[in-house]
Amino acid sequence: MTRSSGQGTSAGTPARSLPIRDIRAAVGPAVQRGADRTWSLGDLDWPAIRPDALTEDDRSVVRFITFIEDHIPGYLTWLLDAFPIVGEDIGIDDFCANREYFRFFVTWAADEERHAAALTRYQVEAGMAETDDLLRELAAEGRKRFELPYEHPLQAFTYTMIQEKATQLFYQRFKAAAAEPVLRDLLRRLARDEARHFALYGQLVETYLRRGQVHAVPHVKDVLSTFRMPLSETLTGYRRWSLQVADSVGYDHTEAYEALERLVRDVVNAPGALDDDGLMSMVAAIRRLP
Repeated sequence: MTRSSGQGTSAGTPARSLPIRDIRAAVGPAVQRGADRTWSLGDLDWPAIRPDALTEDDRSVVRFITFIEDHIPGYLTWLLDAFPIVGEDIGIDDFCANREYFRFFVTWAADEERHAAALTRYQVEAGMAETDDLLRELAAEGRKRFELPYEHPLQAFTYTMIQEKATQLFYQRFKAAAAEPVLRDLLRRLARDEARHFALYGQLVETYLRRGQVHAVPHVKDVLSTFRMPLSETLTGYRRWSLQVADSVGYDHTEAYEALERLVRDVVNAPGALDDDGLMSMVAAIRRLP
């Protein structure tokens, strides 16, 4: 995914880069929607926070998601390494594709940085943490390297599509369970941003599937078989903590897979689509995911 060139397809492999016109058609509107719907920390009514309305579960979940959102420098670093835009050894077609993706990556990163800043401030304003102590806690986890085991752009976009949908659904469940009004307002904003991110990555995955059909299936299946949420391998105590917070808000991570199932079914049922057992078997595989 780093230094190959061209948009051609070898046997059994979908093209690494989508046609530039398809990428621009997806990225341009996504960036514009971000500009149209942006918000700032100044839009939140910080003095209205009611710490007494926070349960111990609420506090635990807020701490957990702050660690997740605050790892955006590592996540962005991985994306920029995976889709490079510096180096004369990068093929022209790949550079053009990566340059378009860059437009969205920086917009997406700005959203996620705002999420991290808002959650960090929320902890301080709600009396959950002292600023210096919290920043050092976040730094201890944030400096850990973030990596994903994917080489093809379709794999990267499938991963981010599922991850963004899972995060959106989690924030929606947390908002429904929480009573503190400023936290509920913040979660509404976070979920809306994640839904917008999901839409772009979903559109890219759908385009790859429509163009690659049978050759795209192995890449998506690979992500399904290896999917883990960000920081699952690095955040101290992640597994136990993630199970606790999911249970406290009534969240089931498998709901995120339903979005991919719907997308695959749309591709299979589209006029002129190949009658491909690989795509249909992928739908069945999605349903069996734990």
